[in-house]
Amino acid sequence: MHVVKRTESLKRISFLAHSLGGLFARYAISVLYSPTAFRSDESKDTFVSTNANSKTTCSSGRGMIAGLEPVNFITLATPHLGVRGKKQLPLLLGVPILEKLAPSVAPIFVGRTGSQLFLTDGKPNKPPLLLRMASDCEDGKFISALGAFRCRVLYANVSYDHMVGWRTSSIRREMELFKPPRRSLDGYKHVVDVEYYPAVSSEGPYFPPEAAKAKEAAQNAPNTENTAEYHEILEEEMIHGLQQLGWKKVDVSFHSAIWPFFAHNNIHVKNEWLHNAGAGVVAHVADSLKQQELQQDCTSLIAASL
Repeated sequence: MHVVKRTESLKRISFLAHSLGGLFARYAISVLYSPTAFRSDESKDTFVSTNANSKTTCSSGRGMIAGLEPVNFITLATPHLGVRGKKQLPLLLGVPILEKLAPSVAPIFVGRTGSQLFLTDGKPNKPPLLLRMASDCEDGKFISALGAFRCRVLYANVSYDHMVGWRTSSIRREMELFKPPRRSLDGYKHVVDVEYYPAVSSEGPYFPPEAAKAKEAAQNAPNTENTAEYHEILEEEMIHGLQQLGWKKVDVSFHSAIWPFFAHNNIHVKNEWLHNAGAGVVAHVADSLKQQELQQDCTSLIAASL
């Protein structure tokens, strides 16, 4: 906020975050959000997708982030639905005993963040943080803050990411996963699919009594049955909340890379030499941002001429 106040030339703001950073960013924008309108034009904008030149629409609500106009909110390999459940944390290989032990062991190594990712934080009768972050609640206007952005984009590894599964990073149900294309999009190596998912009218999310009961069981007597039941309930409720907004989903596959098992770091080129397989993904992010900027400038010009 100090930077914004000292720099009068700042007008817009975008967020680009990787892994846990995406969850931190979602929480941060709820703190920085204010419902003040920043423009009087339509609340929807179109941009040209890099997939087959198809036009897609990103809905945008009214509001400001840190007193600035919010434009893009982009995450790469972020566990939006947590890491509880089969294949949400691929490192566990779907082995029941490992998935049983992980929730109790995680807080020892990563503290409160571990219990939040496994959805076991707080008292049994209180919704876990990630579920609260899929709604507007007393803790923050999480959905309103996300909805203030013109575009929300999810980059997700379809395979070889041993930290964050495809489902949680792309906010999809298990049955919504599909066999990804093998070929990359022209000019963007390892980017295999781009699709816009419009907002779905939805009530919730809720934390029903059966969820509180399942949470208590998962906390006190973690076993495969308890944790699976609890995660299924919570995952569906989180999706209900987050799908109230439109999302552009970009699927990435490093199956043909020299080091595909580095997918989690390849997707944002953490190291220029070790993870340079993700250069095409970074180029796709950059070009998408440029397209959005051009679209916004055109919209501003049209509005100014009216």
